Amino acid sequence: MSREPGFDRWLLYAACAHLFFLLPPLRSRAFAVSVNPEGAEDEAELPVLQKSGKSGTISKTSRELKEIVFIIQSQSNSFHAKRAEDLKRDILKQAADLGKELPTVLLIHQMDGHEGAWTILPLMRDFSVTYGRNSSWIFFCEEDTRIQVVKLLETLGRFDKSKEWFLGKALYDEESTIIHHYAFAENPTVFKFPDFAAGWALSIPLVNKLAKKLKSEPLKSDFTIDLKHEIALYIWQKGEGPHLTPVPEFCTDDVNSYKVDHCATTFSNFLPLCGEPVKKEDIFVAVKTCQKFHGERIPVVKQTWEREAALIEYYSDYADVSIPTIDLGIPNTDRGHCGKTFAILERFLNHSSPRTPWLVIVDDDTLISIFRLQKLLSCYDPSEPVFLGERYGYGLGTGGYSYITGGGGMVFSRTAVQKLLASKCRCYSMDAPDDMVLGMCFSGLGIPITHSPLFHQARPMDYPRGYLSHQIPVSFHKHWNIDPVKVYFTWLAPNTEEALNGKKVGYNREDL
Repeated sequence: MSREPGFDRWLLYAACAHLFFLLPPLRSRAFAVSVNPEGAEDEAELPVLQKSGKSGTISKTSRELKEIVFIIQSQSNSFHAKRAEDLKRDILKQAADLGKELPTVLLIHQMDGHEGAWTILPLMRDFSVTYGRNSSWIFFCEEDTRIQVVKLLETLGRFDKSKEWFLGKALYDEESTIIHHYAFAENPTVFKFPDFAAGWALSIPLVNKLAKKLKSEPLKSDFTIDLKHEIALYIWQKGEGPHLTPVPEFCTDDVNSYKVDHCATTFSNFLPLCGEPVKKEDIFVAVKTCQKFHGERIPVVKQTWEREAALIEYYSDYADVSIPTIDLGIPNTDRGHCGKTFAILERFLNHSSPRTPWLVIVDDDTLISIFRLQKLLSCYDPSEPVFLGERYGYGLGTGGYSYITGGGGMVFSRTAVQKLLASKCRCYSMDAPDDMVLGMCFSGLGIPITHSPLFHQARPMDYPRGYLSHQIPVSFHKHWNIDPVKVYFTWLAPNTEEALNGKKVGYNREDL
């Protein structure tokens, strides 16, 4: 389900949701940064080298390191939380080898349950209050970013910390795109935004400026679609700050690549695999369709990824035995499809095998790799309430909620479906936006959604070349102005090398 062209309509839906929604109203929650207990434990556990004759250099390096606050853009799901903790330990271990004082390393998901913490901007005032006087840089990174602390210090040392700096590996759109609301349509290459995978940094003077701006003009309730682009746009326009300064030492090449000798950061770009891939018989795939698309979209599914699925059903407003489709008794709607989605959830819980741990709901114009999804799901525990896909947000600056956007595919553990349907949370109308209602439901239940950048709401051409270069994508969405069969076999179909070792394969954008 794609909603970008009609945001006014979705804003109306979201407003109506708060009138009709059956859960108690969502709350804005206070936020505070707590650091000392974690820092004390880590300092006690990690070895510290004795100062040598180079004590002056070590002391200077230690002071500079203490002035960096590391923020890992982490998630609360057990798999992601562990990866973030591993990265934190690695940063502190490197820091311990350089002197006695350890830097502050924070995990975003531990920041007092603030629903919008992952969108960064709501945290700026707290960062300013807590670190605005004694720090020089806030350095953000993802859980799979790998950091060479000494090289990072050298890199940041080239910039005057008393000035406003916004540093990162630059991405840009080669053509205007729907996910960025067709911004800079005349020449989209002029606007640069950071690749979070490489890490990105804000100088404290810029943090303080943004905090002051956000205090005088609080964030409006709006959609969060592509955070990295939206942060860059806010810093430049609303924050009246600098454009992104590209930093060549912030890299997304794999740590074992010959290209990384100069890099302060690298990125692990393998598809996650934790033991054996999930059996395809353990994944139930539900395809949402309707009669008018039976002849146009369903043949694409059958030519591409259907063969990868062991358990698949097509849900429509018309029973067509040639596909076959199942009529759930839910009339088709032009938008939203909430009634149909909840009927699918009920059917999965009550009619599929109780031993099937995973449900995937996709649109009929979603292109997906079940083969890769099998590997990815090996890292998640289906006994936990898992709701996985590409994360969007609504109203997160003012206490809103996150949700999984439907077009890229929504993955549920059976436990998540059980908890959802055991609640009283349901659609406020049959044509309500299903993915947004699900986001409100899970938020009200206290079940966090889990983001994976490998799911995509749009087509490959809607994303920067550099962004996709370090991914092994799981899904794309939409057939607009593309050959969807060619897109599948170019971007998603497994090849021999990937089947053997899960390595990233090369893609040829020009083929599209």
